[in-house]
Amino acid sequence: MVVVINAGRLDFDRKLDFTKLKDACDGELTMFDDDSPTPETIAERASGHAVVVSKEVPVDVNLLPDTVKLICEAGTGYNNIDLAAARARGITVCNVPSYSTDAVAHLVITFVLNFSATIVPQHVALAKGDRSLFTSSLGTTPHFELTGKTIGLVGGTGAIGAKVAEIARVLGMNVLVWSRSARTEPGKWEARANLKDLLAESDFVSVHCPLNDTTRGLIDADAIACMKPTAYVINTARGPVINETDLVLALRAGAIAGAGLDVQEVEPPVEGSPLYDLENVMLTPHVGWKRLETRQRLMDLVADNVAAYKAGAPVNVVN
Repeated sequence: MVVVINAGRLDFDRKLDFTKLKDACDGELTMFDDDSPTPETIAERASGHAVVVSKEVPVDVNLLPDTVKLICEAGTGYNNIDLAAARARGITVCNVPSYSTDAVAHLVITFVLNFSATIVPQHVALAKGDRSLFTSSLGTTPHFELTGKTIGLVGGTGAIGAKVAEIARVLGMNVLVWSRSARTEPGKWEARANLKDLLAESDFVSVHCPLNDTTRGLIDADAIACMKPTAYVINTARGPVINETDLVLALRAGAIAGAGLDVQEVEPPVEGSPLYDLENVMLTPHVGWKRLETRQRLMDLVADNVAAYKAGAPVNVVN
């Protein structure tokens, strides 16, 4: 009944327990232990199955066999699936919207803390055998407290943005938010009606919006030009929300202080990408959702989606 078409991306350390998912489908579970199958391979694997579980891999809905009635994306984003095509074929698509709230929010704050305490430059110097920071001053390396600093959340009114705001306030930070529906909520955040105003006021800009036609390239050269030269941009949402070419140019020119990127336009970045070598970039391989507890919660919630669909009352439907 259920096929997990790229379980290797989810269970890369062989520590996940799939018992709940097996129970949800009465043991009719097939799993393929690789990471990024092609759309053609996905279609072959889906043959004879009613439910396809995917994780961050392009699914060509038009290639799927007629047996498929549900695609469950094991994650929050679903830009890898053509919702209109699925709707036209009578295929329900659901996601798992809240499994990684704490983990991703913690990663955002990890970037913030590391930038403020210059942890990465210090570690890089040690790795190169340079111990001068232990015998002299930090020089001009940015090193500052977070109390009174401002973090701006772009599209950050959802669960992850709210958690980032909560933690940031505990650290004594001011919180701004911009989205098309954002409203000021006392004790939580102040809304800005204009994205450029948020960018101009923020010491840290954290991206939290989904990827769609209106957000692709939202943070481009014009947007970056609004930021303080001492500001940092952090992206744990979707890579293409930031125009990577414009960002690299700005980072090289020192137009902003740095970037923390858990997601990129192409994942992994192509060989020779300047992101690998820029000293003012903290680059991670989309690890926000990969903590063990986060992944186990994800698979248990996927099981809940499957069980709800079987019961005739599908949940978390996005099409």
